[in-house]
Amino acid sequence: MTTKLTLSMNKSIIEKAKRYAKGNNQSLSQIIESYLEKITSQNPELGDSELDAIRGIITLPQDFDLKKEVLELKVKKHG
Repeated sequence: MTTKLTLSMNKSIIEKAKRYAKGNNQSLSQIIESYLEKITSQNPELGDSELDAIRGIITLPQDFDLKKEVLELKVKKHG
């Protein structure tokens, strides 16, 4: 069941979010729902904001592939 939600945000953020959603073939509602699900789950995955918080703490090789590493960790964890 879906329910309508009204949010108030800075206009420039809304426009950037709409462009991002369009570029990723998603609706803004889908993106916001996914984000809220992630941050309210008991075992949230490491998201972009968490990555931003730890960037600079370690030095990774130039050829480091984050998506590949995340996939390998998910396969290892979930089989």
